[in-house]
Amino acid sequence: MTETLEEHARRLHQEYPVVDAHFDMLMEVDLRRKLGYKKVIETEFLPGFIKGGVSVVVCSLFIQNQYLPEMGLKKALDQVSALYSEIEESPDKIQLCTTYDEILSAHQNHKLAILMSLEGVDPLTNDLDLLRVFYELGVRLVGLAWSRRNFAADGSHFSPKDEGKKGGLTDFGVKLVERAEKMNMIIDVSHLNDEGLQDVLERVHAPIIASHSNARKLASSMRNLTDEQIKAIASLGGVIGMNGYSLFVSDKYEACDLEHLLDHVDYIVSLAGIEHVGVGLDICTFLTDINLKPAWETGPDHFDVIANHKGVPRFTEGLIKRGYTDEQIGLILGGNFLNVYKKVLN
Repeated sequence: MTETLEEHARRLHQEYPVVDAHFDMLMEVDLRRKLGYKKVIETEFLPGFIKGGVSVVVCSLFIQNQYLPEMGLKKALDQVSALYSEIEESPDKIQLCTTYDEILSAHQNHKLAILMSLEGVDPLTNDLDLLRVFYELGVRLVGLAWSRRNFAADGSHFSPKDEGKKGGLTDFGVKLVERAEKMNMIIDVSHLNDEGLQDVLERVHAPIIASHSNARKLASSMRNLTDEQIKAIASLGGVIGMNGYSLFVSDKYEACDLEHLLDHVDYIVSLAGIEHVGVGLDICTFLTDINLKPAWETGPDHFDVIANHKGVPRFTEGLIKRGYTDEQIGLILGGNFLNVYKKVLN
């Protein structure tokens, strides 16, 4: 009996670990726990991960503007604490991972593997010693900036903004990159502006990632990467995670769909090679469940091309239809990011 497209995708999700390299889950987990809810990940998120065959998730520590600067550290630590409480309540279902071997162990034991990442180093302010604190708490990935300026670097805005002169890495940012690399933490350049990204490229030796960025040639937002940046990240052995947020998929609203997201895969594969593409969907639709959700600067018309993790197999089906082999799809779905984790995290 011939395997259907849906069955083919489901089989691939069973055979290969599927990694979403960027998800802002902990912000909502912390909020819901403060409202008295328990087992938030198990009840609200895990069913979607299971349905979509997603087994590894990188959870960002993201701080909203209104909490900065005074409450940045507190809010980040609250999110870490919320995750630890969730693990205590669901120890057989979720696991915090800090090494490649721990990720494999979680996957083999049918647990959701969770890694933590700083999405912007705002919680550190300009205290380099705080990086060690977050490391000891389990954070292993460092996104230098969100789309705003901090003590380390300038972020890349979603769309043009009236601002002063842009800068690259500050002296603090240079020291931070050096320290993070010595600590075997992975540098994430998504949201970093062009000047800062170039500064990183000139200083690092280990693979770096752009956890949730697409190709600027196909969608002109400065949040996406130029051809030169894509090739430079690939030359270091890095990986770029495909972002499903519509603004980064196409400049034309009517073209913000799965097919155009897959075009970014094709483009980066042709430019840099199959080993340098992954998945970092940056799904934000769930934020509408928060009563006091942020009023995103991009406006209400933008959306997630893949609305939730249950829909990830659609992405896989699209790769199958475009002629990628099972092995190639396995690399895109998770193998490439896992290779970076294996090289850097120890």
